[in-house]
Amino acid sequence: MKESSVRYVCRECGHVENKWNGRCPECGSWNSFEEEKVAPVQKGRTEAQPVMDTNVQKLSAVPFEKTMRVSSGIEELDRVLGGGVMRPSSVLVGGEPGIGKSTIMIQMLSALSDIGSVLYVSGEESPSQVRMRAERLGLKSEGISIFCDTRLEALSETIEKLSPGYIVIDSLQTLYSTSVASMAGSPNQIKTCCMELSLLAKKTGAAVFFIGHVTKDGVIAGPKIVEHIVDTVLYFESAETGMRLLRASKNRFGSVDEIGLFTMDSDGLHGVKDPSSIFLSSRGESGILPAGIAFTSVVEGSRTFAVEIQALVVPARSGFQRIYSDRIDNARVSRVAAILQKHAGLNLSDQDIYVNVAGGMKLSEVSIELALALALYSSKEDIPLKSSVSAFGELSLAGEVRPVSFAERRMKNLADMGFSNVLSADSKRGLPIKATQVKNIKAALIAAFSTKS
Repeated sequence: MKESSVRYVCRECGHVENKWNGRCPECGSWNSFEEEKVAPVQKGRTEAQPVMDTNVQKLSAVPFEKTMRVSSGIEELDRVLGGGVMRPSSVLVGGEPGIGKSTIMIQMLSALSDIGSVLYVSGEESPSQVRMRAERLGLKSEGISIFCDTRLEALSETIEKLSPGYIVIDSLQTLYSTSVASMAGSPNQIKTCCMELSLLAKKTGAAVFFIGHVTKDGVIAGPKIVEHIVDTVLYFESAETGMRLLRASKNRFGSVDEIGLFTMDSDGLHGVKDPSSIFLSSRGESGILPAGIAFTSVVEGSRTFAVEIQALVVPARSGFQRIYSDRIDNARVSRVAAILQKHAGLNLSDQDIYVNVAGGMKLSEVSIELALALALYSSKEDIPLKSSVSAFGELSLAGEVRPVSFAERRMKNLADMGFSNVLSADSKRGLPIKATQVKNIKAALIAAFSTKS
């Protein structure tokens, strides 16, 4: 009998095969199988694993308190988490190296140490390095316990002994279990460690945060099943201005529509109170904009802010249209250009189109389509919009301007940012801004570029 055998595990989804395949039959990923040695399980031996309460009880009898959710001490983080940190829960935090994952986690632990016991598990840095970061950030470190052993068995024993209320694992890829015959960071190790610690957190009533590395494609490294194990998945993104954006792609305790905005300095990460000040450039006193710029308002969860869309239309060097847009989906830009060509007589088929969003914000709302159309028309015809004009609305393929949700919130936000006129399919009264109702793209162009005041 062989002492060990070999199997192949997909690093994207965790699918197991007995031989190497070029393409995973489960998730379709190419070249994702990694070799993994599997030790035979001895008869009569069972591995100790944390289990949840197995007693059957009435759902109405399950204890629940509103105090199970507490503030993390960071307003923007609370916003994305759905109002604060839940206990028990498991949260996966991903992002590029150096974006601030470890920084925001130790800032959170420093704030939470005032209300409960906290544990920082470091598999990548020594205790002195973590202490230096805390001192540099000016954080209170007296209430933070640190543990630097990445063995799952030793960590589980420590958690059961100390019973911390809040745990940070930095990072998930450094953990390993001696019961799994593969190196740390392998799909099976990541899945096993994440599963056991998530169950242990629910058993002890703790909130555990896993910091995860990301691949070159920007997704959390390891099998996709890890994201199904945890309760919440957060992603850090970096905008061109250096601002950090925190989004939730999964949240069992709140909405996934919220977004957290941070800036980084020598004192750590700080929440952004007024996002529009970052996403809008100074318009000056002349009231005249360069051609190709339009303004709109977007809604992210409970937050509404104005953004600037920039477009550049130039003759195509190759004779056919090419679109360069990494902040707005290329398909949306192409569709809006086709609507302009069909219903406004603007020929863009032989033009190269460049689209950008000031501040580096990625926009996916349909409400931006009217402002995008105005920016494209402005650049192509070299006619600037007035700095007091803004717009929002969805464009149908028939050239109609359709209403979008939260119209009143958007108008109030644009009024607060100094705009005096907004073009949309809605006609709202009683607001401190002129609401010009437009039914189709032709009417919108006439209203936007009219020489009348």
